Amino acid sequence: MAPPSKYSPEFREEAVQIAVRSSKTISEVARELELNSETLRGWVKKYQKQQEPAPDAELTVNERARLKELERRNRELEMEVTFLKRAAAYFAKDPR
Repeated sequence: MAPPSKYSPEFREEAVQIAVRSSKTISEVARELELNSETLRGWVKKYQKQQEPAPDAELTVNERARLKELERRNRELEMEVTFLKRAAAYFAKDPR
């Protein structure tokens, strides 16, 4: 059985928030908080894993709308690329 942690849950949460929101590396934040960098890295990984949505979670209304818009834009771009390829082939054949 593992010994009880010497860090409170509040301290852990605060340290993780500092590490996540800061532009500093985890090692720098850990040094400032007088922590082992691997300890803080483990806390951050655990936090990030909890924040990830489930892989089979349904999309929100906003996400569905954004996805639909991106798919429409993708179709438009594919048509433009096709047109430009045909135009390039046509002008490559034209002996001027």
